[in-house]
Amino acid sequence: MADTRQRLIDGAIETLRRQGVAAASARTIAATAGVNQALVFYHFGSVHELLTAACLSATRARVGQFTARLDEVASLRELLALGRGLHAEERDLGNVTVLAQMLAGAQADPRLAEATAGALGLWNAPVERTVSRLLAGSPLAAYLDVPGLSRAVCAGFIGLELFDGVDPAGAGAALDALDRLARLVEVVDELGPVARRVLQARLRA
Repeated sequence: MADTRQRLIDGAIETLRRQGVAAASARTIAATAGVNQALVFYHFGSVHELLTAACLSATRARVGQFTARLDEVASLRELLALGRGLHAEERDLGNVTVLAQMLAGAQADPRLAEATAGALGLWNAPVERTVSRLLAGSPLAAYLDVPGLSRAVCAGFIGLELFDGVDPAGAGAALDALDRLARLVEVVDELGPVARRVLQARLRA
């Protein structure tokens, strides 16, 4: 029973990767999984519940590996370098495509929206912890919305998966711009105490 359930989850993930959310019917997913389509409803009750389980399963598997690597990051530039590598890995594996397809379906389906938000939250939580740790002690920390910044980073990398498909050079330029921004934060952090006080006064003004 557990094996059949996992085969359906794997079949749903593969369907999202290869055919998109519009093709994710009980028949298509069951055919991909190599089981009877009635088992979709037996194990999950509906295609929506299966897609929710598939999206969360695929995301948890990747986030678990990513979180361990985040703990070793010591700067924003290292975080972005890790993000670049992750972007390439996820693109090659087709995992970001799963989230992108769920996001597309979520625009018109509140049930998919809830599931996709949960998956995005799994990505955002470790990124937010890391960004907060890296900015601790920075003169910019009091003026940056860390939760908002973390969500922007996560959303950006998911969006770059779509951007990359139509404009690879533009996606590369976007990543380069983020790298320069991270370098700017490092320069600010290296300022002496007088320069820091002047900067903080200007920011408060």
